[in-house]
Amino acid sequence: MSTDYQQARAAFGISLREIRMASALTGTQLASTLGWPHSKIYKCEGGKQTMTEADLRLWVDACGQPEKFAGMLARLRGFESQIRSWRRQLASGHSPVQDGWNVEVGRSTVIHAWEESVVAGMLQTADYARHVFMRYGSFYGTARDADEAVRIRVKRQEWIYESGHNLRVIMWEAALRALVCPPSVLDAQLDRLSSVVGMNTVELGIIPFTASLKLPTANGFWIFDERLAVTEDWHAEVWLDDAENIRLYSRVWKTLQESAVYGADAHNVINAARRALSSR
Repeated sequence: MSTDYQQARAAFGISLREIRMASALTGTQLASTLGWPHSKIYKCEGGKQTMTEADLRLWVDACGQPEKFAGMLARLRGFESQIRSWRRQLASGHSPVQDGWNVEVGRSTVIHAWEESVVAGMLQTADYARHVFMRYGSFYGTARDADEAVRIRVKRQEWIYESGHNLRVIMWEAALRALVCPPSVLDAQLDRLSSVVGMNTVELGIIPFTASLKLPTANGFWIFDERLAVTEDWHAEVWLDDAENIRLYSRVWKTLQESAVYGADAHNVINAARRALSSR
């Protein structure tokens, strides 16, 4: 599990212990009351085992504190849904993850995205996406389902051709130059980016290497309307649906946007990347 996930589960376990101790029950007594193995009590309290909703209900009731259920359940659902470790998510390959993203995209009208090292997924060509999935699959040792993952990701791109939708993407110039695929594939990808500049439903901004930055570039993230922000790290995706964090990521996006160029200037950055590619 991810470090953040473990920390959240450990903190939850401490709260379980506090509930038990407030009722003056020993672990052995609580196990007997619930009909559980003694070890389950200490695994839950020690952050070694994740409770089910039914387990939590039994716990607070047995400790005579049913009023604690709602608050504890919110915490349980929070760390289970917000911190989605790659090890768990990719156990069956990339396809299920892509399916989940398609659902969120389908629910959205306006999407903001920031990518610093890879072309934004909704603007990727099939070949470029395939190489990205293959590299991550090799690194994480996941199921080899790149072709199916590509199919699902490309289907998601239908969203940008539907009226009423707006995709607002900012990318660092590094994303245009990173050879995460063969040069010929990257060249086709850059051609694809050139074609979306000026689309009614897409606003593509590029931050040149030479731009003055008000913030250092950092991990990519996506904001779906004003209801969800998703960011990625090496250990996990983090899904945030609270207003405070969504406002924070929106502020980061707007700050980065101040360094971005659009239209003809964006074309110039893309063309420079293509020229550099042809000289390699």
